[in-house]
Amino acid sequence: MIKNLVIVESPAKAKTIEGYLGKDFVVKSSFGHVRDLPKGNNAIDIQNGFKPTYVVSSDKKEVISQLKKLAKEAELVWLASDDDREGEAISWHLTEALDLNHTKTRRIVFREITKNAILNAISSPRGIDMDLVNAQQARRILDRLVGFELSPVLWKKIKTGLSAGRVQSVAVRLVVEREREIERFKAEATFRVTAKFDVQGKTLEAELPAKFKTEEEAQAFLQRCLGASYTIDNLETKPLKRSPAPPFTTSTLQQEASRKLYFSVAQTMTVAQRLYEAGKISYMRTDSLNLSDEAIQGAANAIKNSFGERFVKTRKFKTKSQGAQEAHEAIRPTDFSALVGSTDRNEQRLYELIWKRAIASQMADAEIEKTTASIAIGFKQGPGDHNRLVATGEVIKFEGFLKVYIESKDDEDAETADDDVKGMLPPLSIGQQLQLRQMQALERYSRPAPRYTEASLVKKLEEMGIGRPSTYAPTISTVQKRGYVEKDSRDGKERRFRVLTLQNDDITSQTKTEITGAEKNKLFPTDTAMVVNDFLIEHFPTVIDYSFTANVEAEFDEIAHGTKEWESMLDNFYQKFHKRIESSENISRADVSGARELGVDPATGKTVVAKLGRFGPYVQLGEEDTETGTKPIYASLRKGQFIESLTLEDALELFKLPRIVGTYEDKDMTAAIGRFGPYIRHNSKFYSLPKTIDPLTVTPDEAIALIEAKRKADAEKLIKEFPENPDVQVLNGRFGPYIVAGKKNVKIPKGKEPSELTLQECLDLAEATPEKKGRFAKKAAPAAEKKAPAEKKTTAKKPAAKKPAAKTTKAAPKKK
Repeated sequence: MIKNLVIVESPAKAKTIEGYLGKDFVVKSSFGHVRDLPKGNNAIDIQNGFKPTYVVSSDKKEVISQLKKLAKEAELVWLASDDDREGEAISWHLTEALDLNHTKTRRIVFREITKNAILNAISSPRGIDMDLVNAQQARRILDRLVGFELSPVLWKKIKTGLSAGRVQSVAVRLVVEREREIERFKAEATFRVTAKFDVQGKTLEAELPAKFKTEEEAQAFLQRCLGASYTIDNLETKPLKRSPAPPFTTSTLQQEASRKLYFSVAQTMTVAQRLYEAGKISYMRTDSLNLSDEAIQGAANAIKNSFGERFVKTRKFKTKSQGAQEAHEAIRPTDFSALVGSTDRNEQRLYELIWKRAIASQMADAEIEKTTASIAIGFKQGPGDHNRLVATGEVIKFEGFLKVYIESKDDEDAETADDDVKGMLPPLSIGQQLQLRQMQALERYSRPAPRYTEASLVKKLEEMGIGRPSTYAPTISTVQKRGYVEKDSRDGKERRFRVLTLQNDDITSQTKTEITGAEKNKLFPTDTAMVVNDFLIEHFPTVIDYSFTANVEAEFDEIAHGTKEWESMLDNFYQKFHKRIESSENISRADVSGARELGVDPATGKTVVAKLGRFGPYVQLGEEDTETGTKPIYASLRKGQFIESLTLEDALELFKLPRIVGTYEDKDMTAAIGRFGPYIRHNSKFYSLPKTIDPLTVTPDEAIALIEAKRKADAEKLIKEFPENPDVQVLNGRFGPYIVAGKKNVKIPKGKEPSELTLQECLDLAEATPEKKGRFAKKAAPAAEKKAPAEKKTTAKKPAAKKPAAKTTKAAPKKK
């Protein structure tokens, strides 16, 4: 007989909690959600108040069977899923699926996995909060309705396999609009004047507050400075204080981990999930900036012990977000005295970031002395405009929180940020004459708003009130998986700029070059995203409207607080939405395909058209002529090209591919561009071209070298293969030899010689290796996906719709 059965969501969490509870408690995991809406039309009874039908997931039937058996034996069942809407829904689904008796069932919640938190939760159990459950149900049902009804419209009108979602489509819209903003942007040049002076062996740098619009104006200013004198005519010193940033919320953790650790949003949540389940940090899905009194005291003690009493300043932060639903605590260490959170490198790096941010939030302000020196220019030709240079410097008088932590900036904040601590000025006095070493007028160009990173897109969504802590990471992942957005790094372009230099009473001018526009790990929309976005804006403006999406989130919050009925909220949305779906039957597919006629090929007289096809955007030369047997010529667009901005000249360049580069081993080597970039095809095998080699100019020698290098790498990788079973191989990987058996990667036990393994031994090892399935496979499936089943299963029906795609005509770009 079991006295107490505790059910949590993940095995790692179960293991940690089991260590805190005595022998009277058995802790088991549900491995995440156990029930969901089934595929098909019968999941939601729209006519009967949107009543959902839930089924136990196929991969959870065994889990439910085991938990049901244990629950029957237990005197008390404790439901200990996460303290948010999804966690509440999991507890409710467990109650239903296990047919739990309410008299012997308790719901407990905690925001950190520590002994005190667990024991406190057990001492104050509660019932299941149906308002939170209904808020989660409303979100799940609404998202299913949107995806289930809108996605087929996209299949019919644009192409099969597309999907739409209430939040994902808005995120895509942001990326598309930013891309078009960048395309429309016209850079404007200005000349910025800086000067360097020698002051007692040190360099003083100053700047002219104004900028010149033309080179002529900059040249005229430098001309007036010939033989000029420079005098310190004013020194102003004033004290400044800088305050620390608040502790992390979900979105600020994702942003800072991206900037400082170069983590993706999903990786941040995966690593944070492991730290939480190990009991090292508080719950990582939160909108709150609040810290408990116990946490504040723990931080104060840690600061006193490490830095002294003067560095302590207790602070309470208030959440600005009106829709904050998990208003409990910010993300913080569970024990501020613990400097090590994990032996895993990435876990420790994230733990240190969380520790520093939380500690810094309870530290004293930094005290800084800012000095501004005004330098009068004594022109020989008499007074005039722009007669002062300005130099600024700062001295840190008391480090305060800067001793521990400095917040990073995004691209869009970097240029305007003026709160970075600057260097110290050399000793200066009013009336002091300065010796000019050099003055420069440097041509600089204005820049468009930067493309989004994963983290800055999360920041934008949060600012607009779209999504919640549990949805940020799944949304970012979904738009990439669906092929709407690509995370990519792109090379910049060379640009010339002018530099005018005044030195030794002589003005010289130079033309220099720089690389501009290079992007690293930025989000780029695809042509599919642009076509779908325009279609949704025209025909389903409500679904993709920013304020509407934010208002829906607010309504979910009202449901969670018990001030709104979820059925009426859904009905109000669905009636208008469904009318739009019905009226979409009248939309002509030709009007929304995104196709553009670019012009006529001067060599053949045939029309050139850019289109969106089954395998992506492409250009087409001519039409099919059944009488003559003439077929059109196709070519895929290159990375960074868009249908809406492609020119005829661009298209004609694309038709130069595929091209035969030469022959090797009596077989043609053909250069082309495919779905995954440029490549060489030789003897029915494909060899990717690196970024440094253009498929239009690749030489036979370069192609041969590429083929030989790939063959050599493949030969070194293969240790053993089995002709009787080609699905099994012994390979050499980054971390040593391993076995590939079908879709499984299998470790080779110590003591086994890889080259001597038999086929049967490989099969036996593969059989003994479990499938990587489910949310908590291995250590834990990405925490970012924790709430993702709600979106994944909405579109789970799509594979069935892929069959008609095989019948689409003119799929020539397929071979690319």
